[in-house]
Amino acid sequence: MYTAQGRIDQKQLLDDYMPLVRRQALSMQVRLPASVELDDLIQAGMLGLLDAFKRFDAEQGATFSTYASQRVRGAMIDELRSRDWLPRSVRRSARDIDRTIWKLEQRDGRAPTEREVAAELGIELREYQQVLSDTNNGFLMTYEDANSDEAEASRLSEDVESSLDPHDVWIAGAERHELRAAIEALPEREKLMMALYYQEELNLKEIGAVMGVSESRVCQLHGQAVARLRAAMVSSDD
Repeated sequence: MYTAQGRIDQKQLLDDYMPLVRRQALSMQVRLPASVELDDLIQAGMLGLLDAFKRFDAEQGATFSTYASQRVRGAMIDELRSRDWLPRSVRRSARDIDRTIWKLEQRDGRAPTEREVAAELGIELREYQQVLSDTNNGFLMTYEDANSDEAEASRLSEDVESSLDPHDVWIAGAERHELRAAIEALPEREKLMMALYYQEELNLKEIGAVMGVSESRVCQLHGQAVARLRAAMVSSDD
């Protein structure tokens, strides 16, 4: 990958590792909203690849392929996290849902159903489920991404405003046992969905096939589960 003058042959580097970058991008895209373009992920990955070559230190023990894979994925995650995917109105609705779930859980001593949350919000069930779907599109990073070396480049800095997004809680290194306890308290259907997505690494379509529901319904269930987790984290901080 060097020229006759001993310099990095970037063209050869990109040609050799383009398949790796494309595989990473395709693997990530299946978990993301349709609005995320494959080419944008590939472009970010290629920049990560060049950065990997500049930073690689063979004395650290890892192979370049392994290191490059980590940097490529980290660059893609950074690109996703730098974008604001959700309109303010959707984020506002998501906060309303969080507060409502917490209120109903405190009142009834159990996890509220979707219909109960919708009724408390004064909206139709279908409208509530659409908000869940819209909100879910903002959760772009999996538990595994947040905890792997691949996401090292994506760690939140200490001066970033703290978030109650469960993904950010993981990334920021908050008390994980509280989050695990909240996951255990989820309704069985949502707990199964989370296990299939985060542990078994199935995509939404595959989860839908396992659970016998549509892909859009899986998206709604994920949004509902994450809303419950955010409400639980609020409660644990009180």
